[in-house]
Amino acid sequence: MPATKPQSLANHGRFEPAFHFFLVPLLGLNLIFCGIHAWRHYSPFNIWLVILAVAFLVMALRIRSYPLQAQNRLIRLEERLRLKALCGEPLRSRIDQLTPDQLVALRFAADEEVPELAKRALDEHLTRKQIKQAINNWRPDHYRI
Repeated sequence: MPATKPQSLANHGRFEPAFHFFLVPLLGLNLIFCGIHAWRHYSPFNIWLVILAVAFLVMALRIRSYPLQAQNRLIRLEERLRLKALCGEPLRSRIDQLTPDQLVALRFAADEEVPELAKRALDEHLTRKQIKQAINNWRPDHYRI
């Protein structure tokens, strides 16, 4: 899915309109209205509606998080393979010491700068945000869910 302008640190995060602007607000409002209604008109049935509203909201959030977790696993695998191909020894033997957050952030670094950035991430214990801020040549990821 090509973006209209080049991807960078400032614009790499995305919202899924149907989820972020429709489903979650709708389920949140449903929970609020069910809670107010249960408060005003206490009955076991109204309490059950509040419980269901919470369940629907939790379900929506979990359904969104599962593909992201699966994608993070694939990104980690892809980045380990990429680093093993691009890095020489002794860095190659240290790749497994990178944290999942560091590997996920390194996917945005271009091939020519990823070995040095990976070394810095290991030596300086850089966070995901610090790694992204250190990238000079941004490698876009337009396929993230």
